[in-house]
Amino acid sequence: MVTESHPRTQTGLRIAVPVLKVLKGLAEYKDMSLGDLVEGIVLHAFEGKDPFVPETRAVIDQLRGIYGLDWTAAESHLHAEQPDA
Repeated sequence: MVTESHPRTQTGLRIAVPVLKVLKGLAEYKDMSLGDLVEGIVLHAFEGKDPFVPETRAVIDQLRGIYGLDWTAAESHLHAEQPDA
């Protein structure tokens, strides 16, 4: 049970555009903020738990197709960040 609130901060997180679009679409679908969605995903991952039920996975698959997200978890560290031009 949560007994205290932690302060929030704005971050300059750089993320691939298709990944961000899928996350924003999922947050909209779940009627929650992007920050709350990301926190929930990360906290589940930290505990080795799956953050998504099958219905949500189906929505994610649809959003991946819409926004052209074809990367997989196996490729996640193969896409090095490029410096700004």
